[in-house]
Amino acid sequence: MLINTSNIRTEFDRVIVEIAEYAAAYRIESDEAYETARYCLMDTLGCGILALRYPECTKLLGPVVPGTVTPHGARIPGTSFQLDPITAAFNIGCMIRWLDYNDTWLAAEWGHPSDNLGGILAAADYISRKNISEGKAPLTMRDVLSAMIKAHEIQGVLALANSFNRVGLDHVILVKVASTAVVTALLGGSKDEIAAAVSHAWLDGHPLRTYRHSPNTGTRKSWAAGDATSRAVRLSLLALKGEMGYTSALTAPGWGFYDVLFKGNPFSINRKFESYVMENILFKISFPAEFHGQTAVECAILLHPLIRSRLDEIDKIVLTTHESALRIIDKTGPLHNSADRDHCLQYMVAIALLYGNLTADHYEEESALDPRIDELRSKMITMEEAAYSLDYMDENKRSIANAIQIFFTDGTASDRVEIEYPIGHRRRREEAIPQLIQKFETNLKSRFPAKQTLEILELCKNQQSLEQTSVQQFVDLFVI
Repeated sequence: MLINTSNIRTEFDRVIVEIAEYAAAYRIESDEAYETARYCLMDTLGCGILALRYPECTKLLGPVVPGTVTPHGARIPGTSFQLDPITAAFNIGCMIRWLDYNDTWLAAEWGHPSDNLGGILAAADYISRKNISEGKAPLTMRDVLSAMIKAHEIQGVLALANSFNRVGLDHVILVKVASTAVVTALLGGSKDEIAAAVSHAWLDGHPLRTYRHSPNTGTRKSWAAGDATSRAVRLSLLALKGEMGYTSALTAPGWGFYDVLFKGNPFSINRKFESYVMENILFKISFPAEFHGQTAVECAILLHPLIRSRLDEIDKIVLTTHESALRIIDKTGPLHNSADRDHCLQYMVAIALLYGNLTADHYEEESALDPRIDELRSKMITMEEAAYSLDYMDENKRSIANAIQIFFTDGTASDRVEIEYPIGHRRRREEAIPQLIQKFETNLKSRFPAKQTLEILELCKNQQSLEQTSVQQFVDLFVI
């Protein structure tokens, strides 16, 4: 039977409108959000700078065509590259995410909202240099911090009650959507142009989570966010040229995002877009490790002095955790690369038990050859604690709890060491910030000489001075 379909176009889907209105016009009043965004900027760029030590990351950087230099292009921190904003967004996004060391948001969907900085910084630097060449004023770092807060909020609020991983989609879909909205606004787009760009972001092809899960875990997970945020810049530039949008990209019967990719379910959005996510973001302070295992690593480090001389006496190691950790990072069997290892709960815990520490180098092949790691992994038993899973989803707690207890062959056992909130949690912010600043300084020193490191550090420590600095002046501080 032939079904007549109406060709009458509606207004943009309500979710798209709300994102566009927020990106275009919302005024952020929270001093805490701006201060946290400054720490986020420091931490995120520091993670990217540290990643430049790793050839598997740096091989992906630079222009698409070697030797290309873009006039008024965006600079890539820690390098001498000057690229078009689309390629620059990929470069910066790839650096940021490579070591799995930047901030995290955990809810029905998880992800790393600072991944959006790849597109934000590239676009802001590009438009600032272009403006100066035309005799116009550049953007300031206050503009960058505002865009970061909004990108965090869009990605994080959409993640609160909507699980993209449960339909097989990777969380970087939200990086693409959030970056598209705020980059279009940064580049001067109107509310309608932002809505058009965001509609394209929802219509785009979206990556599967295949590369994050056994047996396919691989390094694409380290550049997927760079890919997403660079695509966002591309969609923004198209919209600014007047490319049309698609008003029912989400809701079109049969062909929209909801019916095709979300099992027919509309998004559930239970909070207004404000500044909640940035204020509650989770920092990875001490360990470059998948966030669901952060507290497990803290527990293991506390147990290290007890077991370092008793390795041969260990009978079993019981890891008690939450459902999301079991679904994502509970792995047995061989681990094939560094990306596989940093998403294995048992590997992270084994390293921390053996060495009393965990660094990015521990995921490399040389460290992984230590036979004691797999021996310890073989003795680990993982189990869910229902209360941990409930508190993980509780909006007033958002804990990421883990516990470890070690049992010995003589019948004795260690205390059961439990940590509910990792050091990067808002509940431990006072404890975390001095360590975050030290982490930033250490990461800068891995790339820059002392004078350049000090200049960057002193500016970033001063909220007012940083916010007043033009974007291109800030980025130039990071040029090698």
